[in-house]
Amino acid sequence: MSRLPEWVGGLGAGLTRLSRRLEDQRRRAESAAAADDPEELRHAVRPDVPDGAAESGAPGAAETGPPSAGGGAASGGEAPPVPLTAPQKGADSPQEARPSDASPGGEGAVSVRPPESVPAPPAYAPAVSARPDPVAAVPWGVRVAAEAGWRLLVLAGTLWVLARVITTIELVVLAFVAALLITALLQPTVAWLRRRGLPRGFATALTFIGGFVIMGLVGWFVVWQVQDNIDSVSSRILEGITELKGWLLKSPFHVTEAQINNIAKNLQDAVGANTEAITSAGLEGVTVVLEVLTGILLAMFTTLFLLYDGRRIWSWVLKLVPGAAREGVAGAGPRAWRTLTAYVRGTVLVALIDAIFIGIGLYFLNVPLAVPLAVFIFLFAFIPLIGAVVSGALACVVALVTQGVFTALMVLAVVLAVQQIEGHILQPFILGRAVRVHPLAVILSVAAGGLIAGIGGAVVAVPLVAVTNTVVGYLRAYSQEQAVRMAPQPRGATAIGVAPTAPPKAVED
Repeated sequence: MSRLPEWVGGLGAGLTRLSRRLEDQRRRAESAAAADDPEELRHAVRPDVPDGAAESGAPGAAETGPPSAGGGAASGGEAPPVPLTAPQKGADSPQEARPSDASPGGEGAVSVRPPESVPAPPAYAPAVSARPDPVAAVPWGVRVAAEAGWRLLVLAGTLWVLARVITTIELVVLAFVAALLITALLQPTVAWLRRRGLPRGFATALTFIGGFVIMGLVGWFVVWQVQDNIDSVSSRILEGITELKGWLLKSPFHVTEAQINNIAKNLQDAVGANTEAITSAGLEGVTVVLEVLTGILLAMFTTLFLLYDGRRIWSWVLKLVPGAAREGVAGAGPRAWRTLTAYVRGTVLVALIDAIFIGIGLYFLNVPLAVPLAVFIFLFAFIPLIGAVVSGALACVVALVTQGVFTALMVLAVVLAVQQIEGHILQPFILGRAVRVHPLAVILSVAAGGLIAGIGGAVVAVPLVAVTNTVVGYLRAYSQEQAVRMAPQPRGATAIGVAPTAPPKAVED
């Protein structure tokens, strides 16, 4: 009984060594199966078999020694090693090791399997690629369109909100824009008076009073001319309608007098049925007059402060711009102001020339209201393309109903000739490249401005587009220049040749 604990301890130690050995064999079998190496697999299953026995081709070469006389048991009480054949590559079970058919062990030979592992797929199996990343699966064009699409949606929403705000405070916005245009027209006069030695306040007051007095006198003259000639024009219009009626009766259109009288009666009935609408329109007209007077007063005060303190106001606006963009905005502001000044002065000069020449033509053709029509032509010239058509059509209609068809055709010829001279000679020479805008952009901007804010929007649309074009062009050039400045400077022997700026000249001793 005293030897029992020693026997138990020896049994435990033997079991521990056996488990470690089996664990090592399992690991080597897994690595050999992964490498698909029969020789490595054999060593993993039976590490005690020598290499020479494995390399011999005889079936019984795997035996390590002759069997003992004691019924085939090996000396030392151990069983003879089990012979193995190398697994065939491509067999159904490449991990299975079988004993040789010629083994002397006969029925005592037991097949040994390495640990289970996942078999490799057959050669004819189709390759299954992994699922791609969802972002990479979307085509590049679709991704670019999506990125640009949501940015355009944000921009469109911002513009829509801005348009709603402008529509709500339309009177204030139009008054401020009109003040900017008037300031662009009068500011060179203030600068000229200050260069002559006048103080800033006196030069501003003199220019402001003189400019608005001239504009007021022009408006009063137009109203006076209309009131003075309204009776004669009315009688001539009635005569023109009578002549038009006689011409229609004698025309090849076969119009009868009953049809003409029926049209006149329908017009009278329409006027009588819409008396309430006309009355409400008259009341709305009173409201419009009050709004116009308010806008004029607001534009006058804004013009006065812009003329007197425009530079300080611009400095305050620059403080509201973020610091990273302040330098670019500070450079774009003066260029935008020069563009606006050039546009206003050039448009005033072109409109004045149009009004003078068309007015002279109307005067020599004995068209009534020649001076008021010339003033209307001057005012409508501030609406590019569309204003010239409207004012010319108005002059032709007045000539038609007062002087006849021949005089109307002559007025049409005069208007077309002056407008052709304006479009091909005056505007390119006076405005030049400072405010050059494509005709398509002019038409679209005038239409959009008219839809948003009526006549006032049509007037300010083109200068706004011209100023925007100048600002965008300057900021694009400025960003490119900043990118060149921030780029790493070249080094080496070729640095001077590719440097963005010219190298400094060497100082001669």
